[in-house]
Amino acid sequence: MHEFKDKLAKEGKLIEIERSVGSKYEAASICAEFEQKGNKMPVLFHSVDGTHKVIMNVVGGREILADLLGTSSAELAPFLAKIPEGGDSEGKVKIVDDSPTKEVVEEPDLSELPILTYFRGDGGAYITGGVVVAELDGVRNASIHRLMVLDEKRLAARLVPPRHLYKMHREAIERGEELKVGIAIGVDPLVLLAASTRVPPGKEFDYASALKKEPVELFKLGNGVAIPHAEIALEGFIGEERAKEGPFLDITGTYDRIREEPVITLTKLYHRKDPIYHAILPSGGEHKLLMGVPYEPLIFRAVERVARVKNVFLTEGGCCYLHAVVQIKKEGEGESKNAIIAAFAAHPSLKLVVVVDTDIDIFDTDEVEYAIATRVRWNEDVVFIPGVKGSSLDPSAKNGLTTKLGIDATMELGGEKRYERVVTTE
Repeated sequence: MHEFKDKLAKEGKLIEIERSVGSKYEAASICAEFEQKGNKMPVLFHSVDGTHKVIMNVVGGREILADLLGTSSAELAPFLAKIPEGGDSEGKVKIVDDSPTKEVVEEPDLSELPILTYFRGDGGAYITGGVVVAELDGVRNASIHRLMVLDEKRLAARLVPPRHLYKMHREAIERGEELKVGIAIGVDPLVLLAASTRVPPGKEFDYASALKKEPVELFKLGNGVAIPHAEIALEGFIGEERAKEGPFLDITGTYDRIREEPVITLTKLYHRKDPIYHAILPSGGEHKLLMGVPYEPLIFRAVERVARVKNVFLTEGGCCYLHAVVQIKKEGEGESKNAIIAAFAAHPSLKLVVVVDTDIDIFDTDEVEYAIATRVRWNEDVVFIPGVKGSSLDPSAKNGLTTKLGIDATMELGGEKRYERVVTTE
């Protein structure tokens, strides 16, 4: 994160707050205010609670992520869809003996870190930018989870079933074992993206290496878990203990409910001498991007099997998570409906999929609405799926169930002349 911060500052792409701000509400409020004004630049606080550096909104916009990957924001989904989910021959993970993360090693005390409390209804202070790494039976998993501070040495971790870390923990407990973990805070942004992406089990760092086009280095903590270089690292284990976690403001801007979740007990704290703590604003641009963008290539690949897909976009109005626009080059009637079904299968939390032609700008909501207004016959072009499992974050879901809607907003083949738009008076 140090290197990325220096690059941003040199390019004039970093907002720096020199004055002292508080970790409880104030830092989050300032970051949210910048976002509300349409500013998607990363924000560096030089003095949180008097002594700590905190960076927020690191990848708060598609443009920042696209620049890191060497592509354009409009081409993110096609670009990422070409990168093998399990990495490739260029993406080899490298285990190294040392790391700048180990400059300071001490007993864990979470009160010494600038862990933010974001909103007044939150259940407590939360680590939101930590990559949790666990290993079981030779398989390594890396994923991002919200972690609520319980005391100086314990965190309540939201583990979502049936995702990999949830299953690893269950397996360890059933064997009568504790699951050893490491938590890396302040990692390379592309490692962060990889940890947010659904890839084959154990392939997150291989995928990160493919994204970076160079090997990702990992080093081992005292408990044997290998993690990427970071500003701060926490070592610990997840046992049988559980605690109440929440409320937490999630991606929809509404509060997720309180649950009994597993507890991470910490055994060691590692950090650089002058660490930069990374915090992700709940329901902010970075949160939505990291949850949404990784699903776009998954949808792209799924639709590619049934149609000539050109692009995919998870819309901001749909929280970058619940609504998708899929652009195809239609070659046969019925392909649009197949594309809708494929998209729902690739991303089960989707509620709405709109399929459009190549002349529609999928990033322009007016263009998408125009396609719906002029190309949809409601009695023929709608896929309606009631009573299916949706997202646990959707406040309209009842007992986890929702209704999904697919709209075929493409032109009828052979009748394109009827839909031709006049775009000039000449």
